[in-house]
Amino acid sequence: MISHLLPDSEFEKRWQKTQQLVREKGLDVLIMHSNEADFANVRYLSDYWPIFETAGVIVPAQGEPALIIGPESETYAADRSRLKKVYKVVAYRESAEPEYPGVQVDTFTSIFSEMFGGKKPKKIGLAGYQIFPIPVLDEIKAAAPDAEIIKSDEIIFDQRKIKSPAEMGMLRESFAICEKALNVALNQIKPDMTELQLVGIIQKELYGQGAEYEGHPTYVLAGKNSNHAIGRPGYEKLGSNRLIQLNVGARFGGYSSSVGCPVCIGKMEPEARRLVEAGLELHFKTREWMKTGVVAKEVVEKFFDHAEKLGVRENALYGPCHGLGMMEVEQPWMESHSNYVLEDNMTFQVDTFLYNPQFGLRWETGVAVRPGGVEVFSDVIKKIIEL
Repeated sequence: MISHLLPDSEFEKRWQKTQQLVREKGLDVLIMHSNEADFANVRYLSDYWPIFETAGVIVPAQGEPALIIGPESETYAADRSRLKKVYKVVAYRESAEPEYPGVQVDTFTSIFSEMFGGKKPKKIGLAGYQIFPIPVLDEIKAAAPDAEIIKSDEIIFDQRKIKSPAEMGMLRESFAICEKALNVALNQIKPDMTELQLVGIIQKELYGQGAEYEGHPTYVLAGKNSNHAIGRPGYEKLGSNRLIQLNVGARFGGYSSSVGCPVCIGKMEPEARRLVEAGLELHFKTREWMKTGVVAKEVVEKFFDHAEKLGVRENALYGPCHGLGMMEVEQPWMESHSNYVLEDNMTFQVDTFLYNPQFGLRWETGVAVRPGGVEVFSDVIKKIIEL
């Protein structure tokens, strides 16, 4: 059996809330989708994390919610899922498309018939819309051809943006693991290492400290590679007197963290140091501007105004924060049109990324919104790091 970190009561509350929202939205049923990389929606309601195959959770307005898996995951799902009802559907199989001849499987026709007493749903909400696969959608439409299909991600996103005490515990532990791995990396880093060799050191420490996975692919991006806002490490040598973008993420109990800082082995060149100093000031200012009751776009406006004052507005690719939780990047974003109000127990990554054609840097850590400011999940980011 899988050892679970969150209590069953946490999931029972989520099922009840989701079903309430399904009824309030006038839906007959909500169908959520997840894959191995973007696992959060399904794991939020089931604790199930697919591998190779995809997965779904189906929540009717009345009745028992259920997990939907591909044919190969039956024993794994039985051990892992908090939802006791599990359906096997071929449309959730892995991309190599095995046919599973002779295996007893379910279809959306049989699922709907069982769930609605032989009737068909008329309004079907979909969550995970951005990644919803065509084979699954085709089968849903074939099973309920007259149903209205409605994008319904907000049913889950609105729940996930406010964290419970148990979720806060998962995040704090995830960041503690991150800190330890980052400190080991800073102690062992050498100029003749490749980016991937340092990733190996970090991964060893992450798993050794109890992480279930990386929160995101570890960023060790040296020199020119450091200006990648999204990138993968390779065989580049770290070298001396050049910026290294170092970003470590851990996942614990389904919750992801990330701590990032620019590092230089030796002294930074003047322009690099100027951008690094500006980024650090913007990072700390962003934390100061965040508190319960503040409209999110006000933080964004202050961020870009201050970047202009520091002479780095043209070096800023995006706004100051994005949501944090089961995924290291999740809703809500903080952008110029973000009219929502910050609430207690909303969690964000303060993600300060500046770049130019030669290099880039990221100061990043997680925070929880509080009435008097923010709770900072990691205390690693304090000063410029020259080793």
